[in-house]
Order: sequence, then structure tokens, then C-alpha cells
Amino acid sequence: MITTELIQSINALAKKKRTVGLTPDELTEQTKLRQIYLETIHNRLEHSLKNIEIVDNAKQAVTIIREEKKPDMSTKSSSANSH
Repeated sequence: MITTELIQSINALAKKKRTVGLTPDELTEQTKLRQIYLETIHNRLEHSLKNIEIVDNAKQAVTIIREEKKPDMSTKSSSANSH
């Protein structure tokens, strides 16, 4: 979750990096905070896109993004053995 404190911490570390540099621990913390921020943005965007529907003239809703199907590994191995 993106909080005011998270953004303030990210900005404070960015400013310190530009001015005096960061210690290894601070670099690790900066990376961790940025990752939290980016994951949150990514999840929000993905959620928003999954909920978009386009309604055509026939009033049929079309979802823009569909869940990706994971490949079924069992069918690939059995078909490879049959050749």
C-alpha cells in the first residue's frame, strides 16, 4: 500500500543519494521501498484493466484483458512421446 510515509521515505533517500550518497543499508532500503511502490502501482493498474469492458452496438460486453491460461505440461510430454 502506498502511504504518505512510503513516498516521503523514497523521496528522502533519493534526495540524500543526490547530495551526499547512501550507505549500503540505505541503498537496500531504497530498493525495497521502490519495489513496494512499483508492485502496488502494477497491481492497481492490472486490476483497473481487468475491469474495463467495451460495449459494442449489440450491447455485448467485451472484456479487454482475459486471464492467461497456463500451459498444460502433461499434454506436451505425452504428445512428444507419441512421435
